[in-house]
Amino acid sequence: MPDLVFGSVQRCLLPTCSDFGHLVTPLTPYLVASSCKWHQMWFELPMTTQRPMMACMSRLWKRTSLLAARLGKRVLSCRLAGIPFQHYSTKAVPQIPGMEYQDAICTLNTLQTNASALEQVWRERSHPELQLQAMRGFLERAGLTVKELDHLNIIHVTGTKGKGSTCAFTEQILRTYGFRTGFYSSPHLVQVRERIRINGQPIGKELFTKYFWQVYGRLDETKEAHDGTMPAYFRFLTILAFHIFLQEKVDLAVIEVGIGGAYDCTNIIRRPWVCGISSLGIDHTQILGDTLEKIAWQKGGIFKPGVPAFTVKQPEEAMAVLRDRAKQISCPLWVCPDFEDYQANCGPLSLGLAGQHQRSNASLALQLSHTWLQRRCLPNGKFLSTNIEMSNISEALSFIPSPNMKKGLADTEWPGRNQTMKHGQVTYFLDGAHTMRSMQACVNWFQETAAQHERNASGPVTRILLFNATGERDCAAMLKLLVPCHFDFAVFCPNIPETITSCNADQQNFNVSVEHMLTRCLDNERSWRLHNSAGDTGGTPLLIENSLSLAPDKNADTLVFPCILSALHWITQGRDPVLAHASKKVLPLKPSMMAKAAPLCNAAEIHILITGSLHLVGGALKHLAPEFGNGP
Repeated sequence: MPDLVFGSVQRCLLPTCSDFGHLVTPLTPYLVASSCKWHQMWFELPMTTQRPMMACMSRLWKRTSLLAARLGKRVLSCRLAGIPFQHYSTKAVPQIPGMEYQDAICTLNTLQTNASALEQVWRERSHPELQLQAMRGFLERAGLTVKELDHLNIIHVTGTKGKGSTCAFTEQILRTYGFRTGFYSSPHLVQVRERIRINGQPIGKELFTKYFWQVYGRLDETKEAHDGTMPAYFRFLTILAFHIFLQEKVDLAVIEVGIGGAYDCTNIIRRPWVCGISSLGIDHTQILGDTLEKIAWQKGGIFKPGVPAFTVKQPEEAMAVLRDRAKQISCPLWVCPDFEDYQANCGPLSLGLAGQHQRSNASLALQLSHTWLQRRCLPNGKFLSTNIEMSNISEALSFIPSPNMKKGLADTEWPGRNQTMKHGQVTYFLDGAHTMRSMQACVNWFQETAAQHERNASGPVTRILLFNATGERDCAAMLKLLVPCHFDFAVFCPNIPETITSCNADQQNFNVSVEHMLTRCLDNERSWRLHNSAGDTGGTPLLIENSLSLAPDKNADTLVFPCILSALHWITQGRDPVLAHASKKVLPLKPSMMAKAAPLCNAAEIHILITGSLHLVGGALKHLAPEFGNGP
């Protein structure tokens, strides 16, 4: 891998050296997560970069040390008083004074990499049934009970593609009726608190911080009695969401499954009011299995006895498994009607989310919200008849959507999914598609939407692809689906928002090394070249000034950048006023690379598709919509 490309990423890494080894606080794993070989790069940074970083570090060390000291005193006083920890409710835990939102996020990030969390993951991978057992234990340590979750009137949704959009439609519909809603989803785009929403809005920083320390403090003070274990990142956030929804007294909670269903930590829910399954496909095969049947079995694990469940139409092999799961669990299961069936009775329905594939998600959301409303509003809980023949799947009936349902569907927003943003002469098309089926849906949406924009353009348009993908996904296969879009340039970068370090920890991921991210980008670039020009084995052009070329200069149509901001800065060529403020954060490029931007400079408009990863889309939104992550 080219050294200078690697060197350009060093500024995104935190300093790591043995001098920090004696400081044992909740932040210790956060600081030592990067490989020790990187610590020498810290000393190569200019002082203008080191000083703000060290100021941030100093503040975090002091405050987390203060937290540890205060928790230690509370534990000691409880032990002296003979108070058993398991009866100590989180409702009685005060907020730790002086701890701010970023302090909470940095401490949360330690749960990505701490030793006990990693041990949990590997131990439970071969025994997945242990996940729910462990989740119940963590929930009790946090002062909550499974019985309390019954009061949240939960709508539980899983699926491979569209489960987040389905949840967004459902939450918006019920909020339009005037109910106070809670909505738990993943992943976040810019800030962690997006995952936990009250009435459609991410929970405020002050409330997040308050509730975070309540739950974290309770778990931290009980870990000595439980072999030092703390819940992993997603598990902790799930507990936090339940705690927040109970404390904020929501009328209902829409809960999106993380991965799978049967052994997902959200499946600790005993009595949801209704369950839903969106479109199924192949994803997370190392965890869920490598066939549609295995994946359907996992997804059907959210079914509960006597609780109505709905699914969109699935491939026959998946539908057969869902039918068997429903029969075994004694769960009444319905298949949603086509979206057109609703419109046959009431005329065209407008959707706030673009793309033809959103129609099945909207149909599922209509059935989920309609069933929830029936249970809420009809006397004696007589909502849907569950006396159906369990050996078959019944066809759910369409109905005439109420005015509130129509408005809810039209008003739904779900950033980063089929989203279009126009900044002057630059138009961004953002979609976090990361499976084969979702990528095909993204391609269909982009070709249709971009064509409409091009017809209205004042002159020639240059098309750019900005791509990255993570995990075990088949990037080469997804890129092949994108070839028919006829991009003028394909640009690749890791999910690193910028190479200049800030104290914003929301988008940091310690589960993937920088080396791996950059190698993946270069692999993707080679795959694109193979798809577009068979036999072209030329090297990737290096983009940092004064670097040594690995191949002769040529008009390459592919480029690899060290971060999202550098990629956006090159693509837009100063034509997006929103990015103007960030120009000082971008590393200088080779003159030859700037010369290759001539087509961008000469085009009347630039159209950019950003896809392959929700984390990539989130990193882009951090720069393209600064207000997105700057709420209260």
